[in-house]
Amino acid sequence: MNVKALLLALCLASPALAQGFAGLGTDASGFAVPEQDRTLEFPRDHGAHPQYRIEWWYLTMTLQGADGRDYGAQWTLFRSALAPEEREGWASPQVWMGHAGLTTPDTHFAAERFGRGGVGQAGAQAAPFRAYIDDWHMTSTAPSGADALSALSVAATGPDFAYSFDLTAQGPLVLHGDKGYSVKSAAGQASYYYSQPFYTVTGTLDLPTGPVEVTGQGWLDREWSSQPLASDQEGWDWVSITLDDGHRLMGFQLRGADIFTAGTWITPDGSATSLPDGALQFTPLGTATVAGREVPVRWQIDWPARDMRLVTEPVNPQAWMDLTVSYWEGPIRVNGTHTGRGYLEMTGY
Repeated sequence: MNVKALLLALCLASPALAQGFAGLGTDASGFAVPEQDRTLEFPRDHGAHPQYRIEWWYLTMTLQGADGRDYGAQWTLFRSALAPEEREGWASPQVWMGHAGLTTPDTHFAAERFGRGGVGQAGAQAAPFRAYIDDWHMTSTAPSGADALSALSVAATGPDFAYSFDLTAQGPLVLHGDKGYSVKSAAGQASYYYSQPFYTVTGTLDLPTGPVEVTGQGWLDREWSSQPLASDQEGWDWVSITLDDGHRLMGFQLRGADIFTAGTWITPDGSATSLPDGALQFTPLGTATVAGREVPVRWQIDWPARDMRLVTEPVNPQAWMDLTVSYWEGPIRVNGTHTGRGYLEMTGY
């Protein structure tokens, strides 16, 4: 498949479509759809699910240099199915896209890769766990008997940057929604969604100015579905936040004719409480001109039931992923009733 044909395939079936990702609400006839009573199983569900239309392995990391300077890094592998099945070789209907981002207070770097399944260029396998596209990789380094995602080696390169990291989980996997069944709209669209939000990270950033040794924290999201959004939903605002007291919060709002919110409150030992629609409130506090558009880069996130108010500030307001599918993705600092760090993703602007 040539590059133009591959891009066309992505525009037809990708989890990150044109028009603000709104294609996630298109019809998915013939593909499997999430069912509420399915039990997630590991390591099986760390790998690919070709009977579902869309899937991703999504890692974000909040990092600091020895001088206290803030950085952020993203590693993502997307899978899209052109048909609800798997076949060998070039007949495989699986299309893959990789995104890598690196954010400094002054600069934002982004790169992408495209690949076709079935020919060894890209893929994800459960055991031993490995997700990859070309020379970008997310590979398990976990000891025998441990969860495959409990330790990872991750690397990616772009035209003017590169990075490599070692990650070690300090807590368990977390299932979002109802035991991993995550509802995305009042009409009932849903995905399977779980995370490993407890990574400590060490690694090296290769910047145009030279290498930088960093440490920090990482958060891996795993999600798959066939039609996770309603037809009128045009984009989302999503945060993953690690608070200084050890608690964690995942939250998002989906924008459409109505606002739909959901989230998960995670204690330091990994116990999770699902936050239903309406529990969280997202209020934009300030915008920046990014890639010729006004983007709300400062947010207030309220959880009234807990008297919690978080105010987010971007490390770099210009963290725009200017790729085939564009969106804002970058590290944030968090203040308010609690303090911490996290990542913000915004699509559809």
